[in-house]
Amino acid sequence: MARKLGVGIVGCGNISAAYFSLAPLFKGIKVTACADINPAAAKARAKEFGVRAEATVEDLMKAKDVDIVVNLTVPAVHYAISRQALDAGKHVYSEKPFVLDVKEGLDLKKRADKQGLRVGSAPDTFLGGAHQQARHLVDSGAVGRITGGTCHVMSHGMEHWHPNPDFFFLPGAGPILDLGPYYITNLIQLIGPVKRVTALTSTPSKERTIGNGPRLGEKVPVKTPTTIHAIMEFESGAVVTFNASWDVWQHGHSPMELYGEDGTLHVPDPNFFGGDLAMTKQDKPVKKLPKWQHPFGVPNQKHARGMMANYRTAGLADMALAIAEDRPHRCSLDMALHAIDVMTGILKSGETGKFVAMRTTCERPEALGAKQARAMLAKKA
Repeated sequence: MARKLGVGIVGCGNISAAYFSLAPLFKGIKVTACADINPAAAKARAKEFGVRAEATVEDLMKAKDVDIVVNLTVPAVHYAISRQALDAGKHVYSEKPFVLDVKEGLDLKKRADKQGLRVGSAPDTFLGGAHQQARHLVDSGAVGRITGGTCHVMSHGMEHWHPNPDFFFLPGAGPILDLGPYYITNLIQLIGPVKRVTALTSTPSKERTIGNGPRLGEKVPVKTPTTIHAIMEFESGAVVTFNASWDVWQHGHSPMELYGEDGTLHVPDPNFFGGDLAMTKQDKPVKKLPKWQHPFGVPNQKHARGMMANYRTAGLADMALAIAEDRPHRCSLDMALHAIDVMTGILKSGETGKFVAMRTTCERPEALGAKQARAMLAKKA
């Protein structure tokens, strides 16, 4: 078997714990080092997970045992850090959102292609057992050709629980760029690329009150839309409604529904790897489907709502294995960039009141069956 590729993590905030703790589940990767603009944060993570803390991000980029840089910085600097890694001759895997505009993504593609490097990006939740089961059902024609659908991700925002929620309400975040990647990416892998979008957006509250932590009661400004009603026309002809909001206390909508010529498929929240699917054939009653025996749908972590499946870093591992096997990786630059095109197009449509045509396209990633997923796992997992 090919050697494991060394992984260096840049950005040691909350999300980094998932990468540090879950990477050992997979073949092909080994976290060797980390760095952060706050050296103390890097040292703390290094001690916690038994890796090396580099003094600076620049030092990590030069490290000989780092083949892939995992970019877990704040969205505003995703492009700059990924560019720095590519210029240092490293492959890159970024947290979502991949970049904040299409121009940045195209520049990273140019730099990567010139050096023969790979670039990938979260989310990888679409590789989960529930969503790969949905992919199988769509591809097998279980509900016929997909003609439409709806997606809903709505709550009352992050300021109620997050002690430092400021960045959620700045350009580059909001419900579209923060949570939209999970939904848009899953739709792309299920039914293909988007042709054009239109949307209405609003910002009902111009400031939010922090409800937790040492800044309790402090006001933070809102500088990006927090309610978005979008319509996406896919190249396949399907038309899907996407509602994303942080101005909703309660709702009764399903996370994702796909409408086919022969029935309806109810898909669980694409923010997670697992969940229950349901389907109806024509006008028959909706039936919950038996779960696939897929390794990335097996509950493996305890959360507030109980045991859940969490296999974050699956996309990173797939990219490392794809490099060794000389095949396309599933969490590709092209798909991540197309998702950014869709999401920034939605925001632009909200500003202008016009349809926005996509400037990019992509291929659907190869499906990940249970046998292929199982082969990605380390023997000790």
